Parts: sequence; structure tokens; C-alpha cells
Amino acid sequence: MRYRHFALASLSALALSGCAVGPDYAASSPRPASSGPFISAGDPAFAAAPLPADWWRLYNDPVLDTLVAEALAANTDVRQAVARIERARAGLRGARGDRLPQGSVGAGASYGRVPESQVPAGADRQDWSYDAGIDVAYEVDLFARVSRGVEAARADLAASEAEADAVRVMVVADTTRAYADAASGAARLRVAREIVELLSQSLELTRKRHAAGLESGLAVARIATLRDQRAADIPALEAARAAALFRLATLTGRAPAELPPIAGERSIVLEIEQAIPIGDGATLLARRPDIRSAERRLAADTARIGVATADLYPRITLGGSLGSTGPDIGDIFTGGPLRWLVGSLLNWSFPNQEAIRARIDAAEADTQGSLAAFDGAVLTALEETETALSNYVHAIERRAALQSASQEAERAARIVRAQQREGTTNSLDRLDAERTLAEARAQLAAQDAEVSRAQVDVFRALGGGWS
Repeated sequence: MRYRHFALASLSALALSGCAVGPDYAASSPRPASSGPFISAGDPAFAAAPLPADWWRLYNDPVLDTLVAEALAANTDVRQAVARIERARAGLRGARGDRLPQGSVGAGASYGRVPESQVPAGADRQDWSYDAGIDVAYEVDLFARVSRGVEAARADLAASEAEADAVRVMVVADTTRAYADAASGAARLRVAREIVELLSQSLELTRKRHAAGLESGLAVARIATLRDQRAADIPALEAARAAALFRLATLTGRAPAELPPIAGERSIVLEIEQAIPIGDGATLLARRPDIRSAERRLAADTARIGVATADLYPRITLGGSLGSTGPDIGDIFTGGPLRWLVGSLLNWSFPNQEAIRARIDAAEADTQGSLAAFDGAVLTALEETETALSNYVHAIERRAALQSASQEAERAARIVRAQQREGTTNSLDRLDAERTLAEARAQLAAQDAEVSRAQVDVFRALGGGWS
């Protein structure tokens, strides 16, 4: 009869174990407008094809490919993100472990005295006592408290993996941009030195004309001032290029002195001449790791509502114990002093459940916050992408205008130089033409660098850089 009562109680508990409480998570659907084409999608600079994961290979630069691979392997931010994944994976293993029976083994020895009434005649009242036993307990997953915990831990792990992917996106983009800035810096330095060289030639010619009485000392001073002003730009450009290389070393997990010289040898602006594949809003939302992370955090917080809600209901634990106690170590392994028991335990926080309901309210508030964070991540992704696309288009347009201006300034400077050699123009016209040319070439070089940066910003906004 006793076994029958225990079996009935166990079967009843198992029958109840399928009654999951708390809301079942359903993935949020973005607004229809979020999945359509981008506003700038019709521009010739872009293609409708989806962005490849290894977008940096579109530059066809083996040095960049190597640097990106090294950054993904050695970057300290990536290593931290991987460590967070391992922590979340351990949390999932712990949550799954709650589904299994929990056991413990204990053994002890004590020396003491017992009352005379409890000692058989002729036995010692003071003696050693030895005890050993095994306890096993299993929580019946009433209302899916444990299952909801596993669900939350699984979503936390997926969120950590998505966050690691977001770090990889950032690291790839930052590495490419640092490499591009170093290349652009070298290109701008080349232009700056060419400008200084041209102005030095003009200064030399003006000094000769001054010595021949054809130019005033004021003309010499003016062209020398312009030459020195442009020469003063060179140290700042060198410092900016060095900073880009130092940043590149850090991104690849190196000290600045350890960066290989080949990383700084490129002197041509890094840019893809072909149309950039950008896809549409739907592919963006599916690709961006920050959106996936926010969605998984929302799923985890939704599951935690179920964990908190399950505490409103009874918790049943099935358990058993097997042990032995005796006055000698050898006695505990014999059948005489053997003890055992099986049974079930009911725990129920009732009737005061205010603390539990407070935890449920807190979990629901966390879920609402995570929902808002997910919606915000979608909007931010769209904003960043549309902004990056627009900036890239306008950067190309501005560069086209500066290219035209530079060509006209070059033509005007050639005309004025020829006129000065023929004596048909004055030094002021020559100075103005040289200043205009120097500014136009410097602006064009700076805009080339800006186009390169804007291109990398597009790739970053699109979420490329992970597989």
C-alpha cells in the first residue's frame, strides 16, 4: 500500500509536468517599410545583389586580406566576445543540468556518549560511530520552470554569439578603415610634397626674375609664404598616417613596432571602383548581428517570465536516500544497519505570493524593455545604412566636382606660368593661380580619402564581416 501511494503521487506529478506557464515567445516582425529597397538604391554606385560576408575581398588587396584574417584571430575585442560566448555556453549547460537528478554522497565519523537508556546491557556508552549514505533528488518540472530556464539560457547563448559577430563586423571595418587611412595618408602626403615641389620651382623662378629686376621682393616673399604654408601641412599628414598604422597594429593584436612594413606600403587610395552590392532592407535586417542579438535578448527575457511565474505554483521533488550507520567502519557495509527511504516533497509559497508577483512584474518589464531595444535596433540599423549610403553618394558627387575644379586650376596655372615667362602677366596673378591649384589638389586628395572612408562605412552599416 505504501508503494502504491508513492507511485500515485509520482504519476500525478509527472502528469502535471507538461503545464508550462508564461508566454510563448513569438518573433517580432519589423514594419513592412523596413524590408523594402533603400532610398539610395537606384544610384549607379550601388547594385541590388546582397553583400558578401567577406566584403573586404572586393578590394582585391592581398595585404588587406591578411590583416583582416589576423585581426579576426588576434584582436582583443574578439577574444573578449568569444570568452562571453563560453560563459553563456556554461550557463546553458548549468540550466540543462537542472533537468537531471541531483545526487550527493556523504560519509562521517564521530565519537561521543549516548544516554544509558539507549545502550544495550554491557555495551559502552562512549564509542565511535560511522555513517555513510547516498541521497538522490529529482525536481519534477511542474509548469516548465526548468524548461523555461533552459530556453532563456539558450537564447542568451545565441545573443552572445550574435554580439560576437557584431564585434567581428566592427573589427573588420575598423581594420579596413585603418588600412585605408594609411593608404590615403600616403596618397595625400605624395600630393602635398608635389605641391611643395611645384611651389619651390615657382619660388626659384621668381627669385631669378627678382635678381634680374623683373619681380619685386614682395612677390618673392608671397610665393615663399605660400610654399612654407603648404610645407607645414606635411607633418600633420605624417602624424595622421602614423596614427592609422598604430591603430592597425592594435587591431591585429600587435604592438605598433611589430606591424610588418608591408602594411604601410600602399600609397594609392583604397577604393572599389565597381558598384557596391547592398541588397535591401530585408537582407539587412536578417544580416545585422545587433538586430539578431536584440531579438535573442527579447526571447530570453520572455522565457524568464515563465521562470518567475512557475514559482506561483507547487514545486514537487522526488527523492530517495540509501545509507548505513554502525560503530565500526566495516559495519556500514553490512546489511544489518542499512537504511533507505523514498518519497516526494511538496514546496509551495502560499498564501503570501507578493514577492513572486513582484519578480513576475520585473520580468515583464525587462521584456518590454527588450522589445523596445529590438525595435530601436531595427530603426538604428536602417538609419545608419541610409545615412552611410547617402554620405557615400554625396562624397562621390563632391569628388567629381573637385576633380573638375582641380583640372581647371591646373590648366589656369599652366597658362599663367607661360604668361609670366613671356612677361605678359604679373606675379600677383601667378601667386593666385598657384594658391588655387594647391588648394584644389589638396581638397581633392582629402576627398579621395573621404570617399574611401564612406565606402567602408557602407560596409559596416550593412553588417558584413561574419559568416
